[in-house]
Amino acid sequence: MSSDLNLKTIIGLEIHVQLTKLKTKLFCATSADYRGGKPNTHVCPVCLGLPGTLPVVNRKAIEYAIAVAKALNCEISDKIMFVRKHYFYPDLPKNYQISQYIGPGFESIAKNGYVKISVDGKSKIVRIRRINVEEDPGRIVYIGSIEKSPYSLIDYNRSGVALLEIVTEPDIESPKEARAFLEKLMAILEYLGVTDPGLEGAFRVDANISFEGFGRVEVKNIGSIKDVEKALNYEIIRQKRIILQGGKIERETRHWDADKGITISLRSKEFEEDYRYFPDPDLPPLKISKEFIEKIISSLPELPDERIRRFLKQYGLDEYRATVLVLNKWLADFFEEAAKIYGNYKKLADLLITDFLRWINEYNIDYRKLKVKPEHVVKILKLWDDGILSVKMVKEILPHVVRDGVDVEEYIKEHGYIRIVDKNYIQEVVAEVFNENPKAVQDAIENPKAINYLIGLVMKKTGGKADPQITREIVLEMLNKKRDTGS
Repeated sequence: MSSDLNLKTIIGLEIHVQLTKLKTKLFCATSADYRGGKPNTHVCPVCLGLPGTLPVVNRKAIEYAIAVAKALNCEISDKIMFVRKHYFYPDLPKNYQISQYIGPGFESIAKNGYVKISVDGKSKIVRIRRINVEEDPGRIVYIGSIEKSPYSLIDYNRSGVALLEIVTEPDIESPKEARAFLEKLMAILEYLGVTDPGLEGAFRVDANISFEGFGRVEVKNIGSIKDVEKALNYEIIRQKRIILQGGKIERETRHWDADKGITISLRSKEFEEDYRYFPDPDLPPLKISKEFIEKIISSLPELPDERIRRFLKQYGLDEYRATVLVLNKWLADFFEEAAKIYGNYKKLADLLITDFLRWINEYNIDYRKLKVKPEHVVKILKLWDDGILSVKMVKEILPHVVRDGVDVEEYIKEHGYIRIVDKNYIQEVVAEVFNENPKAVQDAIENPKAINYLIGLVMKKTGGKADPQITREIVLEMLNKKRDTGS
């Protein structure tokens, strides 16, 4: 074994995505809008699996699954088959989960797709092994933490909500690639309008990670893309340490503790045969007609890759700017609204993907509750273009506009954010600085680099409002005059 442990990292992901746009659960008419409800109030005999009940497939869920399959470049099955996946868990009242399976006599709704990602300027294909339609189990609530809680609480409101299980091939080779893949996948799903990734629990990720030639570990139920990246980074270090010490990587399932930033062993990993898959006798196979599939495909909206290509052509943006905007759908929508009234598209894109996005994240603002409108940002840009605001002023004003959605013109009047371009006024301030700092003036006469100190003093006296270019010109003029006259 190489002493530097230069081993190939192998990562595969299983992403469970709730179809949050559905009004009802996958196999019953119970409302799927359970968030904010009291525990165990969004349930019925079907989603609890009580004896004598019969599930009926939600047609809209199948339509959504076919749309996702097409967007992920998958082969779409011509029939729907459900199986029972058996395992005992307190959040699964039936002791089996209705899911799908690929094997002799079984088919998932879709398989063999791919997603193209870009990491550090390099493109890569991540293959999709399969997409399953399945029901969500209930939710286990721990008091405090999973380690310290003296008991578990079960809320079955989530039980029976429609999920897509999207499984990749082990093509991902780093946590950074995993993050890029998930960001692209979530953007595609959001553009399709099948899920809202911003909702709590809308997606969970099981990350399988190993080194070539060593055992595989699954880190289960990771709730955010950032945490997936962190968990994988942690596992890489942990597993490398074990290998370096001559230990064995046990096949197991681990829990990601986001607060501590560590993974914790939960149980040994089940094998496929442990689940005892068999066809669900209450849900016989259903044929899917070509017409049904084609009708769904024909109504697909513009997807991220198409939109990126359009941004390159329509707005003249480079791929980096276009990708950052498009993968944040709300930001791309914001950009396009602003672009209707502001024509310097690159300047607009730069402001949005740097300072604007930074303050959205800094203030942890839900984009759906944004007070700032595209016209507010355009006002700032136009005042900047007209020379009324400096770059420094734009950076100072922007966080207030982002957070409070204030009228830009009123704000700059109220706080005196007007760039000073009056040459007479600036000359007076420069004269004051010269009188107060004779040694600095002499230094600047002898060494041109020292001029910046004098300019800085002028800017300080004017609260950063003096036009930097005019200030520089006046300071130079007065220094030359002093040099020439010796006064």
